[in-house]
This record gives sequence, C-alpha cells and structure tokens, in this order.
Amino acid sequence: MGKILAIRFARLAGTLFAVTLLTFLMTSLLPGDPATAVLGQEGIQNAELLEEVREDLGLNDPLPVRYVRWLGNAAQGDLGESYINRGQSVSQTIRDRLPVTAQIAGMAIAIAVALAIPIGIVGAYRQGRWQDTASSAGVQVALSVPNFIIGIFLIWLFAVQLRWLPASNWNRISDKGLWANFQTAILPATALALTQMAIFSRLVRSDMIATLQENYILSARAKGLKDIYILFRHALRPSSLSLATIIGINFGALLGGTVVIETLFAIPGLGFRLINAINQRDILVIQGITVFVAVVYVVINTVVDLFYTVLDPRIRRS
Repeated sequence: MGKILAIRFARLAGTLFAVTLLTFLMTSLLPGDPATAVLGQEGIQNAELLEEVREDLGLNDPLPVRYVRWLGNAAQGDLGESYINRGQSVSQTIRDRLPVTAQIAGMAIAIAVALAIPIGIVGAYRQGRWQDTASSAGVQVALSVPNFIIGIFLIWLFAVQLRWLPASNWNRISDKGLWANFQTAILPATALALTQMAIFSRLVRSDMIATLQENYILSARAKGLKDIYILFRHALRPSSLSLATIIGINFGALLGGTVVIETLFAIPGLGFRLINAINQRDILVIQGITVFVAVVYVVINTVVDLFYTVLDPRIRRS
C-alpha cells in the first residue's frame, strides 16, 4: 500500500508541475500587454509611465525567471495581486468566491446523483421494457440540451411565470440565512445537475446490467431475497465504481465549468470572476484561478483513485 501511495503522489506532483507550467505559458504568451490594461487609454500614450509599470509588475524579466518566481510564491500560497485592483490578493479572491462555486457544484452533484441512481436502477431492472425506454428518452433529452438553455427555461418558469424564486443575484447564508441562500442557489444548481444526471444514470444503468448477470446475484435470488434488497444491497455498490470516478471528475470540472451559469444568474463565484479577469486581461487572477481549479481537479481524481481500494475489495486484494 505504501508503494502505491508513493507512486500516486509522485504522479500527482508531476501532473501539478505540468499544469502550472502550461497555465503560466499560455496566459503569459497571450497577445496584448497587461500594463496597458492597468493604465488605460491615458497611460498608453505615456511611454515612460508604461515602462515603469511593466518594471513594477516584473513583466520585463525573462519568462523562466517570472515562472520560477511565480511558482515559488504559489507553493507558499501567494498567487500575487490583481493587476487591475491593486492590493487585492488573488488568494483572497479565491477564498471569498470558492464557497459560492463549491456550493453550486456540490448541490448540482447531489441533485444529479439523487436522480440518477433510481433512474439507472429502474432502467437496468426493467431493461427493454417501457420503463427503460421512457427513462432513456428523458435522459437523452437532458443530455442534449445545453445547461444555459435549461437555466433560461428555469428562470422563465420559476422566476417570471410562477414568481417562486429570484431570477438572479446571490444571498449568502451569513447575510440572509439558509432559506434565502437556497432560493438563489437551487435554480443554477438544477441547471447544472440535469446534464450530470443524464451522464450518471447511463453509467449506473450499464454497470448495473452487467452486475445483475453475476453469479452471486443469481445466488441471492435463489435464496429468495427481495429484488429491492438485492438491487441496493448487493448490486449497487459494485456498480458504483464508474459513478464514483465520474463524480470526482465532474465535481472538479464544475468548479471551473460554471462560468456560463454564474454569468447567467449573476452569481459571484470563481467562474464569474474569471470572465471579468479575462475581459480586463488581469493575468495573475487568470493564472491563479486556473491553477487552483486544475489542482483541485487533479487532487480529487487522485483521491477517487485511492478510494477504489475501499469501495471494491477485489482491487484491495490485488
């Protein structure tokens, strides 16, 4: 087990190094000059002031020097300061906005799993029958419609027509309480969840169909155990390996993939801030958020990989 952990962590370190290097290079080699974004139109005409700002930001240093300096600071938790909003730490920006994005992503995953497991089980148990056909058709529709279209429809239905929920904005739990926060979070989370639900339910259905053909399932049926007990006690757990993998992957992806939904619902999360940084060419904010999301993504996948040994005894024995 110790050797496995050492290999996993070595692979994790190599992946993180590659991610930071590629992120830094891609953002640094983008066309344009961050100094001009800092100064605006008036400062562009002043070459001396423009050069002074470039020197102050360290933009005149060679690219390898800038990368080593930035990586060293990032390893200590210092991702620099915003070029546009001077004095605003990138790390603090991430800390302030991460809970918002993490809550939306977490609620989306929870809704998706809660819907996908029963849909996938019913599809597998009633394979080829009308229940399977109906659930597969619904899943196909959910998979085909982009989440921003779903978001617009949810706004039209629940905010405009029924007036049950607000169309946009965000209420923090610390400011307005749990119910007000839930009202602003449920629509964007649902918009993200339906696509995830479609993916999850397909995985559960396909894995469950294979599991139900195993000899130990046939043995359980021969003993007279109830079908619902067999499905949830004996078949669901070994059918959850693919689901656990995709949940880990998708949660990390949702942290950086909520850009459109956060913009649509005016939610002050990481994605919304990333869009503003791109528009303002705020390089350090772009680098900081991108690297943070990538690190979370890689770490979650490593944890899921190790969790396999707990979920499946066959992997632990091997």
